[in-house]
Amino acid sequence: SSDLKTLNSIYQLSVDGQSITEWNKGSKDMIGAASINFNGTYLGFTLQNPSQLPEAYISTLNNFFPVKVTSLNAEHGGKLLPKTEIVKWKGTDGKEIEGLLTYPLNYKPGQKVPFILNVHGGPAGVFQQNCVAGNQGTYPIAAFAEMGFAVLRPNPRGSSGYGTEFRTANRADWGGKDFLDLMAGVDYVIKMGVADENKMGVMGWSYGGFMSSWIVGHTNRFKAASIGAPVVDLGFQNLTDDIEGFLPSYFKTDPWNDWSLYDAHSPLRFVQNVKTPVMLQHGEADQRVPFSNSVMFYNALRRRGIPVRLLALPRQPHGPTEPRMVLKTMQANVEWFEKQIGDKKGF
Repeated sequence: SSDLKTLNSIYQLSVDGQSITEWNKGSKDMIGAASINFNGTYLGFTLQNPSQLPEAYISTLNNFFPVKVTSLNAEHGGKLLPKTEIVKWKGTDGKEIEGLLTYPLNYKPGQKVPFILNVHGGPAGVFQQNCVAGNQGTYPIAAFAEMGFAVLRPNPRGSSGYGTEFRTANRADWGGKDFLDLMAGVDYVIKMGVADENKMGVMGWSYGGFMSSWIVGHTNRFKAASIGAPVVDLGFQNLTDDIEGFLPSYFKTDPWNDWSLYDAHSPLRFVQNVKTPVMLQHGEADQRVPFSNSVMFYNALRRRGIPVRLLALPRQPHGPTEPRMVLKTMQANVEWFEKQIGDKKGF
């Protein structure tokens, strides 16, 4: 559904298309990997939430009554996981924005801690209530929490899960009100007394990489950035990627019709403002966001004398797929933020 926010659901549609009902209505868990049995009487699926690792369940189709049938993660049952909660704040125009805030393990209320803003990809991605110890791509949320970091994963305008108007609210405005939504979320967590505003970092991949590189060119409030597969030059991106209609669908024109529009929303055009230490991560075989994006940003920062590191991932596409490369990026991210803004040294 387009308005389930940080959750999802399975729906039943009548054969005549006249009625639709939410089959698992009322569930507070993330449901996925659904598969119906041969006789059409049972549905198999997985359930998880931020503090519960996924397991397989079955239920009759008549009523949602999940019965757990696996214990694949039983050996992790005694492992304490950090608290994650939904937080909400207002954008500059009054639009409600929400995100998932994961606290450090054993967090004590009132304690100000190192803080990381994690921006999702897309931009039509959405952060949902998956287990923080599960697959979080290149950013291991549970590991960050164990190291003493709070992590905010916002769903700014342009995200899926909040209706069509919200989903399209960033058209021709990348780096505009979506950026302000993110900064308002950071301000909110600071106001909560959780984030130490002197120890803040930002990270994101793909559109999250675009936004992270945009952020460091528009504010110096973050002391470190990990930027993955970023789009830094929108015109270059549109003429070299494998989805040539994507950016024109957002900016309502091709770049040669309005170079100034594409330039105005390109992080590379603001690289002269960057003072934040940056680590770039990018697959050398990326066709979605060509590797040259990171090379351009890296060279500009290097020549300006800004602390910068480029972790080139051989053979990897838009996101790392080889297990050792996934592990490498995770380890590099944890080590980077620990070095730049962390309180603890080692696990």
